[in-house]
Amino acid sequence: MVEDKYLSILMEEMNSKFELVLEGHQVLRHDIRRMEETLSKKIGENTTRIKINSDLIKTNSDSIKALDEKLSTRIDAVGEKLTKRIDVVDKNLTKRINEEGESLGVRIDAVAVDLKAHRADTEMHYGIYRVQESTT
Repeated sequence: MVEDKYLSILMEEMNSKFELVLEGHQVLRHDIRRMEETLSKKIGENTTRIKINSDLIKTNSDSIKALDEKLSTRIDAVGEKLTKRIDVVDKNLTKRINEEGESLGVRIDAVAVDLKAHRADTEMHYGIYRVQESTT
């Protein structure tokens, strides 16, 4: 009998432990379901945001491509204008340089003629003036 009494106490003790374990499982199950609902809601919201952002990126990608093409066309046009302008400036400068070169040539020739005449005149007056080459 004593053994039945101890066995009965042991069984009650085990039952109370099992009930605690079952209650813990129920609480955990409830928390897991609540967490699952929260996560599902957040996943749904994030999925929507990702789709919106993907659509915006796709839309902006087309706009960026169009803008890139427009800018490339504009840059090419400006490049052509600059090339033409540089060619005109180059021709004008070459023409002016050639003209100035010719003018300087004429002036140098005139100075040479004057110098030759002056030297001849100076040599005629040998006794009065004396032409001497510089030593430096």
